[in-house]
Amino acid sequence: MAVLNLTEARIRELPLGSGIHRDTQVRGLMVICHKTTKSYACQGDVRRNGRHVRTVRVKIDRVDRIGLRDARNRAKALMSQIQSGIDPTDGPDETGITLERALEAHLTEKPHRPRTEEGYRYHLDHYLKAWRKKAVADISRQMVRDLFGELKRKHGETTAASVMRTLRAVVNTAMRIDETLVGNPVAALHVPSTKRRKVAPLDLKAWWADVLRLTPARRDLHISMLLTGARRSSILQVRRDDVGTEKAVLTLTHMKTSDEALQLPMGCRLAAILNHRMRADAPLASDWLWPSVTSRSGHIEEPKEKGLPSPHEYRHHARTLYIAAGVPYAESALLLGQKLPGASGGYIHAQHLVEQLRPHVQALEDMAFDAVLKPQAVDRQDDGTVDPLGLKLISAD
Repeated sequence: MAVLNLTEARIRELPLGSGIHRDTQVRGLMVICHKTTKSYACQGDVRRNGRHVRTVRVKIDRVDRIGLRDARNRAKALMSQIQSGIDPTDGPDETGITLERALEAHLTEKPHRPRTEEGYRYHLDHYLKAWRKKAVADISRQMVRDLFGELKRKHGETTAASVMRTLRAVVNTAMRIDETLVGNPVAALHVPSTKRRKVAPLDLKAWWADVLRLTPARRDLHISMLLTGARRSSILQVRRDDVGTEKAVLTLTHMKTSDEALQLPMGCRLAAILNHRMRADAPLASDWLWPSVTSRSGHIEEPKEKGLPSPHEYRHHARTLYIAAGVPYAESALLLGQKLPGASGGYIHAQHLVEQLRPHVQALEDMAFDAVLKPQAVDRQDDGTVDPLGLKLISAD
C-alpha cells in the first residue's frame, strides 16, 4: 500500500492492478487500481464512546467520472461522519415495500399481456435477482447507475435499458402505494430509447420467388403476414373460427394496444388462400389456422425463414405498401391495429369501419400480386379443390 501526494497526473500514471494508493493531503482518501478501472474510496474507523466499532470503506466514484478536487471534498465529508461515530455504509432497515412486492402490485394494477408479464418477471429473476427482497426505499441512484453500467457491459445497452424501464415502472407503482417514497432512483439515468429497426426495401419479385418455394402452409403464412401486417402473436394465434369465410373478415384477438379484437377485412385473394388452407388442413382436426403437430401450443410458433422478412419487418413492408398504394395514414394505421393520436383518435373504432377499409386492403393486395405474378393452370388436388396460388412470376421480357 503506497502513500503519496496524489495529483491528477500521478493518478493517470498509476498502473492498473497496482492496488491501493493513499493520499497524504486528505486522511482516508485512497485510489484503488483494479484490473480494469481506477476508483476513489474513503476508509476510516468508526468509534463510539471511545470504542472501535468497525472499519468501513466507502466507494466514492470512478476516477474517470470525477476529478481529484471533488473526490477530496467528498472524502472530507465522509470522514467527518465516520469520526462522529456514523457509519455511512449503514442503510436504513429494509422495511416498507420490497421490489418483489412492488412488481406484484404493478402487475395487478391493470391487465398485462402474458408476454409482457413474462418479461417483467424475467427481468426480476435474472437481472434484478439480488434486489428482490430489498426495500424500494433502499435503492439509491448510485446503485442504479452501477447496475446499469454492469448490465450494459455484460449484456449490451438494449438489455440494460429494458431492465431499467422495468425497474422504473415498478418503482413508480411503489411510489403510488408508499407515500414516504419521494423519488424514483432511475431518474438518475438517461435510459436510451429503443433503437428503430432498419428494414431493407422489399423486392417483391425476389420475395415471391422465395415464398413460392416454401411448403404450402408456410407459404400461405408468409403471404398472410405481408397482406395483413399483423403482429407475430396476432397472426400465429388465429383460430379457424376467426376466419369469416362469408364476409371475408379475419378476426385478430391477440392485440397489443387494445383488449378489443380487430376485425380485419380480407382482399379476395387472401380470403381464397385462407379458405383453401383450412380445407387442406381439415384432416389435422386442429382449432388453429396455422397448425403444427410438433409444437407444444399446437400452432406454428416460429414463422421466420432464412432470407425472408421477420413478422415485425412485414409490418414495416405493409405500411410502406399501403402508402405506395395511395392508402391514407389513418386508414393504414387502423388496418395495422395501431391507435390514432389525439383525443379524436379514441373515438374511431376500426371494427365499425370494416367495409370502408376493405378497398384499402384490396389496393395493397393488388400491388403485391399484380406487379410480378400471373395465373397459370394448376392441377386439382386429391380432394377436388384447386390451389388458389396457381401463379408464376412474370418474366423480365
